[in-house]
Amino acid sequence: MKDYTDIIIAPVITEKSAADAEQNVYTFKVNKSANKIAIKDAIEKAFNVHVAKVNTLNTKSKAKRVGRYTGKTKTYKKAFVTLKDGEKIEM
Repeated sequence: MKDYTDIIIAPVITEKSAADAEQNVYTFKVNKSANKIAIKDAIEKAFNVHVAKVNTLNTKSKAKRVGRYTGKTKTYKKAFVTLKDGEKIEM
């Protein structure tokens, strides 16, 4: 993975992630094979900020139904990125 666009897929925008953003913690959906160091470098390049800490979470698939048909959602990796004091990302 050479470019940060290969690592960062999308920001996660929910009520909980909006509340975390006030505490300087931002949530992103990232590539499953990306490690914390690669995620840190990608966030710093993409948004021109300094990252203090990265926590990751592998989400599990959930069972979903559409009518009588059942299936599962896709799994993905979430990254919780804590920025240094005084910095923020505009979403």
